[in-house]
Amino acid sequence: MRIIAADSSAAILDERFEPLYIVASAAVLVKPPYREPDEILAKPIFKDAKESHDVVVYEAALCKQLLERVKADVVHLDMTFGRTSIERLSPIQFSEIRISNRAKSHLLRVLPKLRKIAGEISGKYGADVLAIGKESIPVRIAELTAGAHAIIYASKKALEEQRRILLGLPSKCQPLILENRIYLYSLIAAEHDIRGFAEDSKGILKKVNISETLNPVARGFRALKIKPKNQSEET
Repeated sequence: MRIIAADSSAAILDERFEPLYIVASAAVLVKPPYREPDEILAKPIFKDAKESHDVVVYEAALCKQLLERVKADVVHLDMTFGRTSIERLSPIQFSEIRISNRAKSHLLRVLPKLRKIAGEISGKYGADVLAIGKESIPVRIAELTAGAHAIIYASKKALEEQRRILLGLPSKCQPLILENRIYLYSLIAAEHDIRGFAEDSKGILKKVNISETLNPVARGFRALKIKPKNQSEET
């Protein structure tokens, strides 16, 4: 089965390790044996972390864009509603999940847009769009892929603004730079061979120093300190 999935991940953090901006979104095509992306469509978003409730609409739109160039049997989105089809998702189901009233109101606001995109995908490409969430391995691959691209986008931002950036990575993952690629490997026991990656075609990573640290306020999360190589230690 050919699966397209999308997710957004990695955040620019403040000095207290609180998220300020969600950095990247990615849609991926994943084929058997479902270990890494076969096709990628990634974008920088730098979305205010406090106003990121509608990012799933953008993720669905990315899936639709990816379907314009590759075929898939089904689409997975990072919404946990028991694998329910987005087209059949109703406000009644929101009352059955344990989320805040504010989160429910945000979901109600974006649901019409999501259902519209899902209908366009199923009508034109014959692929059902499922609210499957973190149960989906392709969603995890999309999360890692978005995170890998976020490292490049954050490094580019650090160079443009000539300042240090603290980047929070997705949960339980490890970055690895090999030549012109950066990989994010899952550290979850049953996902040891799952990874996402990004191509550094412009050599951005060669122009920055990257050091890794644990996130002290979020167990299971790591962060990267990114600094331009031409920046003095005192800056």
